[in-house]
Amino acid sequence: MTIHTAVDYVCFDVSIEDGVAHIRLKRPEVMNTMIRPFWNELPAIVRDIDDNARARCIVISSTGKHFSAGMDLSVFTDGEGVTGGEPSDRHTAMEAFRRHVRHLQDSFSCLDQARMPVLAAIQGGCIGGAVDMTSACDIRYATADAFFCIQEINIGMTADVGTFPRLCHLIPQGWVRELAYTGRRLTAQTAREIGLVNAVFDTHEALLDHVMAVAREIAAKAPLAVAGSKVMINYARDHSIADALDYIATWQTGMFSGPHMAEAFAARQAKRDPRYPDLLPVRKHM
Repeated sequence: MTIHTAVDYVCFDVSIEDGVAHIRLKRPEVMNTMIRPFWNELPAIVRDIDDNARARCIVISSTGKHFSAGMDLSVFTDGEGVTGGEPSDRHTAMEAFRRHVRHLQDSFSCLDQARMPVLAAIQGGCIGGAVDMTSACDIRYATADAFFCIQEINIGMTADVGTFPRLCHLIPQGWVRELAYTGRRLTAQTAREIGLVNAVFDTHEALLDHVMAVAREIAAKAPLAVAGSKVMINYARDHSIADALDYIATWQTGMFSGPHMAEAFAARQAKRDPRYPDLLPVRKHM
């Protein structure tokens, strides 16, 4: 049974089935640009799934010819934006602008921080802010016609919502620098060759079939072990080997689960699917 969210989002459709939450960008007529509601809706959706343990894996996909053309400039320039109107004081205005940028960054950091893996299925253009978003996902897959573009340099600005801090951990720095300085397109085939995407598919349908199958495979594993793996991988990315080894030892002291391992062995012996407990909802209030 597929559960569709009761909330009518401006930029997304959300459904949950077989332990997989599927978040789809739904504005193909405008190339799924990231308008103001996007930046509030995405973190709200992801944090609800994460905090309430509604799924064991998340898939982000899109509709239409292009995954996303990136940030709609109205986020910065409309009447409600930080740059709208004449500031009474330049310095306080810039402090507010910094806070605004951090808010935008947090909209994608929630993907990195979610307890469950986040998989991205990318077709057509993945441009500007869409590179920031997909860089924050755990795994990326693409169609053969997909391309990535750090568009910010082409409009006279430096990418600031997460591309560089994350992309430098995903592909060689020489590629990051070439893409950042030139604004050229990175094709899906080259993205696969340098490790940005795991696989490339001829059609959008084949892409989604594969990504959803991977997501269901992840959802069938022990959620605590999957969450622990994500925590450890992220920690190892951001720390030294010695620190990461110490942290995994500490994690295992508290989270090592004999019963989950016993269930895995019992299920294999009985030739059945294992049955693991879901993660618990996060307690926000006492």
